[in-house]
Amino acid sequence: MTQTASPPAPAPHPAPAGQAPPGRATHASVQPASSGFTENVPRLLNRLQTIAIAACVVFGVLAVVVQVLAWQASGRAAANTEQVVRVQEVQSLLLRADALATNSFLVGGLEPTDARADYDDAVERALRLVTDAAEAQPADREVLADLNAAITDYTTAVSQARDYNRQQLPIGIAYLNDAGTSLRTDALPAVDALVDANAERAVDEMDAQHPWWLLGLGILAVAVLLWVNQQVGRRFRRRVNVGLAVAAAIVGVLALGTGAHAFLREGHNESLRDGAYREAVAAASARTAGNDAKARESQGLINRGAGATYEKNWDEQAAVVDDNTTRSTEGLWGAYVEAHRAIRDLDDAGDWGAAVALATSTEEGSATAALDEFDAATAAVAADQGQQASDGFGSGGAVALVLVALTILGTLAAAGAVTRGIDLRRKEYQ
Repeated sequence: MTQTASPPAPAPHPAPAGQAPPGRATHASVQPASSGFTENVPRLLNRLQTIAIAACVVFGVLAVVVQVLAWQASGRAAANTEQVVRVQEVQSLLLRADALATNSFLVGGLEPTDARADYDDAVERALRLVTDAAEAQPADREVLADLNAAITDYTTAVSQARDYNRQQLPIGIAYLNDAGTSLRTDALPAVDALVDANAERAVDEMDAQHPWWLLGLGILAVAVLLWVNQQVGRRFRRRVNVGLAVAAAIVGVLALGTGAHAFLREGHNESLRDGAYREAVAAASARTAGNDAKARESQGLINRGAGATYEKNWDEQAAVVDDNTTRSTEGLWGAYVEAHRAIRDLDDAGDWGAAVALATSTEEGSATAALDEFDAATAAVAADQGQQASDGFGSGGAVALVLVALTILGTLAAAGAVTRGIDLRRKEYQ
């Protein structure tokens, strides 16, 4: 039986240009730049958008934190500078009081009214500053409490020495020596510790500006945004995504602006530290040593026959003054040194009475008058330069707040630009 062959199947007609072959889906989207990609492009865009926004937000948050911490550190530097000046003033006043007490003791009997009033004023101001210092810096309160007690012990011993001195009793010298010893072994070491602690804190806070951190964070964020732009460009026929480019520009400008401000503040702080702050500390140190030297001068006369011993102490304090005095006070100190040499020459020659008369004189050109002028001048320099340093460290708060606000707004704008840029590519794909 013969089989009839089946007719051949009709050949498929070619699909018209622009129409997909039968059985294949059509898609009007922009095709990836590289054939063979099978990834989910919408999901990829979401992921890249998340990375870019995260880079902007992380930069903004960390930049704000760095700026706020630097601003707070500047405020603390100002407060610690004020505390250094305040505590050094306490130190100067205590030795000023001791210089007045020992010099008045040489008079014998009732001490001069003016000298007694100046002594009381110095002690009262010192105690008031101790209270102020305790309120200003809680970390110093324990040491300040011990200092307050040491000052009370010192003034009590001085009062006892005065009582015996009025009665012309030699035991008053022993009480006065004990008062000076307790001041230098109990009170002044506590003051020195406070000065060192607050000076260290102040210097540490002066170095709290971190411009390189801000620039580094900005560079890192821009690098991430450029990488995202590259990933988007590989999948779409666009080299630059406008939204990502705008976001990178905003972050870059913010990093440069905040970094430049931090650099300026760092230089400003260094200038203050090497200028006004250092001059304030030096003037206070010179003032303190000068009053201590005057007290040693009087002690050398009170303890007859021990002038050479106390002169060694005088030389030590004079060296401190020489190392810290400025041109504005150098001449005043020189005048006191000259008067002091005359006192020692008289005492060493055996004319104790003439030496005492010269040491206790308040006439122009005397050692007391010269030291008073030196004390007033160094006090003024310390107060003025200390105020300048404190004001300088505490300045710039308005600019810092403006930069923080701009950083926050800029971060939001950059995140918005990223969203808009990615949305354009997302719409092209749909």
